[in-house]
Amino acid sequence: MPISRRVLLTADALLALTVAGAAVLRTPASGVAVLALSGLIGLPLAARRRWPVPVLALVATAAAVAALAGVGAEVTLWAVAFALYPVALTSPRAAARGLSAALAAILVPGLAAAATGRLPLIPATAGEESFSTAPGLVSTVSVLVLAGSWSLAWAVRTRRRHAAELARLRTARAVAEERLRIAREVHDVVGHNLSLIAMNAAVAQHLGTEQDAALRTIEQVSRGALEDIRAVLGGLRDEPSADAGQDGTPALAGIGGLIEATRAAGVDVTVEAPHLPAVPAAVQTSAYRILQEALTNVRRHADARHCHVAVTATPGALTVRVVDDGAATLRDAAPGYGLAGMRERVALHGGTLTTGPQPTGGFAVRATLPFPT
Repeated sequence: MPISRRVLLTADALLALTVAGAAVLRTPASGVAVLALSGLIGLPLAARRRWPVPVLALVATAAAVAALAGVGAEVTLWAVAFALYPVALTSPRAAARGLSAALAAILVPGLAAAATGRLPLIPATAGEESFSTAPGLVSTVSVLVLAGSWSLAWAVRTRRRHAAELARLRTARAVAEERLRIAREVHDVVGHNLSLIAMNAAVAQHLGTEQDAALRTIEQVSRGALEDIRAVLGGLRDEPSADAGQDGTPALAGIGGLIEATRAAGVDVTVEAPHLPAVPAAVQTSAYRILQEALTNVRRHADARHCHVAVTATPGALTVRVVDDGAATLRDAAPGYGLAGMRERVALHGGTLTTGPQPTGGFAVRATLPFPT
């Protein structure tokens, strides 16, 4: 879990006090100058996350002076490493400059003290390794510590960048999937209902005796289409329709309306839909839309007189089958987005879809939608 900023600032404050105190204890002398230099080495670390570059500059300068004075011993190295870390987190350019400044702050005064033989002003404790007694070893350790701080910051910065890129890609994918879902829903709703409206408008125009019934059907279909469009684009409704799931999406209980609309268009429809066990809402929505598109194609393309609809469920799968006796072929049904939308809905559940003409005539659509039990 991510650590809160307050916790990090508190940890930095404790780190600052610890480093300042350790610098005092590691100095084989006392006095105001020692306390002041120790404070400048450690206390700025409390603000290293808020002002990383100024803190590194202040700590590095204090560390260089402390190395010449003999204050803090190896504590100055760790103080610079702690100050380098947040700077190296910001950007590759800042990290390179920070590492150069940190190395210069430690190595230049240390090697100068080793070269002159008169520094540091406060000699190290006898037997203790320092630039004066073991310049090669201490220089190597200093480079390793500072490079380790820089490398850790680089790894964290790279991981954060990858996490941000992954989040961006996930967001883009979610947006694309939502756009595709809305496109499918709009296509299904508009295609289904406009086909009914067009057919009934033709009836109203050419058959005067059925004008009133046709106009009533157009009114009902238009209102239903508007409600479906509001549900798709708005996402929320005060009250879902009687044929919809709890979230406003269509469910298998609503296939009766699809059947009646197809019969009103002059197609004799028989239905085989026994009592179905509990089926997830998402699977019901996909099954409903597949049925809707298949029946729309029956009215548009098949020139069919009879259609059979079967909805069956087995443990772990829902199967939808629509077979008509029309003259449509797969080539006739291919243009547009109807079959593509069916395939996309089936693919969402890892199912299968088969479409095509029957050996004895007619056209069949069969979709299997698996679901966990």
